[in-house]
Amino acid sequence: MKNTTALTTLALLIVLFFGVVVINNELLGHYRIDLTEDKVYSLSPGSQKVLDELDEPIVLYFFFSDSASKGMTALRNYANRVQSLLEEYASRANGKITLKVIDPEPFSEAEDLAAQYGLTGATLGPVGEAIYFGLAGTNAVDDQFSIGFFDPQQETFLEYDISKLIYQLSDPEPVSVTLLTDLNLLGGQNPMSGQYTPPMTFYSQLNQLYDVTTIGSDASQLPDDTDVLVVVHPQNLSESLLYSIDQFAMKQGRILLFMDSHYESDPMAMMSAMGANASEFSLLEKWGINVDTSKVVLDARLGLDIRTPEGAVARHPGIIGLTGEQLNREDIITANLELINGSSFAPLSLNQDSRLRLTPLAYSSQDGVAVSSSDYALTRDPGALQRMLDTTKQQYTLAARIAGATRSAYDSAPDFEESNAMQSAHVSQTTQLNVIVFTDADMLADRFWVQQSNFFGETLFTPFANNGDAVINASENLAGSSALISIRGRGTYARPFEVVQALEAKAEARFREQEERLQAQLQQTEAQLAELQSVQNESGALTLSPEQQAALDEFIAQRGAIRRELRDVRYQLERDIDTLGNYLKLLNIAVAPLVLVTLLWLSARLFKRRAGKQVREEIAA
Repeated sequence: MKNTTALTTLALLIVLFFGVVVINNELLGHYRIDLTEDKVYSLSPGSQKVLDELDEPIVLYFFFSDSASKGMTALRNYANRVQSLLEEYASRANGKITLKVIDPEPFSEAEDLAAQYGLTGATLGPVGEAIYFGLAGTNAVDDQFSIGFFDPQQETFLEYDISKLIYQLSDPEPVSVTLLTDLNLLGGQNPMSGQYTPPMTFYSQLNQLYDVTTIGSDASQLPDDTDVLVVVHPQNLSESLLYSIDQFAMKQGRILLFMDSHYESDPMAMMSAMGANASEFSLLEKWGINVDTSKVVLDARLGLDIRTPEGAVARHPGIIGLTGEQLNREDIITANLELINGSSFAPLSLNQDSRLRLTPLAYSSQDGVAVSSSDYALTRDPGALQRMLDTTKQQYTLAARIAGATRSAYDSAPDFEESNAMQSAHVSQTTQLNVIVFTDADMLADRFWVQQSNFFGETLFTPFANNGDAVINASENLAGSSALISIRGRGTYARPFEVVQALEAKAEARFREQEERLQAQLQQTEAQLAELQSVQNESGALTLSPEQQAALDEFIAQRGAIRRELRDVRYQLERDIDTLGNYLKLLNIAVAPLVLVTLLWLSARLFKRRAGKQVREEIAA
């Protein structure tokens, strides 16, 4: 009887187990709990909003060379991370995303499909086979976008890249960029040299990527189809144009702004000595943003070497190069940039009563000094600028992403003819201002970031800095929806073994100390050997006195002892790590199951005791 009861119980448990599995897969598959520290398996609100705005189905093709990547543990782990995130996108899209996982084996139709979508295999395999690891997507009208290869080094921006591809598939219309400036971006004859200059390279790049409309300060309002407004060194803007820009910003328009304390790349400004050629944009102050164009940030640490009129080379603290240490590695705009060159940057900050959020993109070193822009404009000698660096030093923000809530610069539409049609549509505030500000416009000039060369009659441009990349990244980011702009870099799924790293660092420090001792003693040995080799008898043979031979033998023995000590340090390092590993294995293999079994046993005893008590009470009744 007992055996029959046990078998029945076991059968019921098996049926219950499979039933729970089926219910979990069929009914609870959409419900997940992300227990990772940075929620790397969950979607941010921005990504969810991109999915909610999908108005037509899209198909995502995830290509990964599963067969060819055997043995590449790190890459396969990251591929699992990418696939899990893609499955999360598909599950959250209310059926509007179909995910297909494809292994493009060599010479297969799947590999041809990957090539058709523009993916290329990276030669990473042990025998040189191509490894595909990318994503392609199509929509109902056969638009195609792709991510050529998921670089594990860019894992922080994995969610942004996927959301951007989905957004492009859902909104494939070309982006209209309005470029507001009075600068001569189209090139022409240089009044100083008389030579023809080509269009600015950044302007050519924008034209290749977007539909660009250029307007000047004499325009009365922005074009109606403006998606992104790029403003370069604004001056003398009309009141009607300022109001049009203000309302564009209040209606969640996106603005990329290049201000300047002293725009030095204007040939006429360089020829004159009238003082600082500063930008003017009064809307910033009224929105709560402070670009102090009366100051120029000098930085002795970041200053670049220039050729003086006398032919010498001197470091100019106002012409600076922002390296990776001065660029925000957590923002998609500057994460992959290595160098931005510019001149006469202005300090950037928020007003004290501002409700906006400022995220620095670039900043000076701790040796930054703000000086008068008028004094800077009239000072040609880098040495004189160096002498201005003796004042208080601090770090200044030189470029930033600014977002949040602010009020319009106008209480109502101004009473002039151009704005009469806007009177009824006036927007007095916004909670989603989106502005990216660089406090230098000289950085757009070719001489700061691109080298021209002649190749068989054609002019080639070779960048030596990332100024153009910064412009393209910023405009591309602003060209997305507000949901896409809100997505920031996420954490990584790989968790470091901090205790192991600490053990390795401690042992490595000891190892290096011992190694330095050995190297020092080896140098002494070589010096002694060189001295001994110079002691020769008449026949040319090397002769050593008993004392010299004893000293040499003693040092050789000492060197051997030090080498044994080095081996012991290395052995101790590995032993400490192995001990920690064994301890963790013990916890996982023995302690954790033992705790679980103990809890189950206690639960069984508790239930059994309650059941027995209930039976006794029934008998007593």
